[in-house]
Amino acid sequence: MKESRDMRIKAKTDSFMRARIIKGYSQRELAKHSGLSHSYISLLERSLKSVGPATAKKLSDLLGKDLEDVFRID
Repeated sequence: MKESRDMRIKAKTDSFMRARIIKGYSQRELAKHSGLSHSYISLLERSLKSVGPATAKKLSDLLGKDLEDVFRID
């Protein structure tokens, strides 16, 4: 198992995007509700950026999904 400092929490691209659309959020709306920037949401959605545990939890809650449904740990 990797040490925690080497772990990256990244969005499961298709699941994250699908959950956002089903919830009725644009990337900008999700950014506004989460307190993150639109550009960060865009990078996160394409799995180009990782996210911290608290932010992953907040986003999964906003999307109405379990954390494991929309994020993976690399």
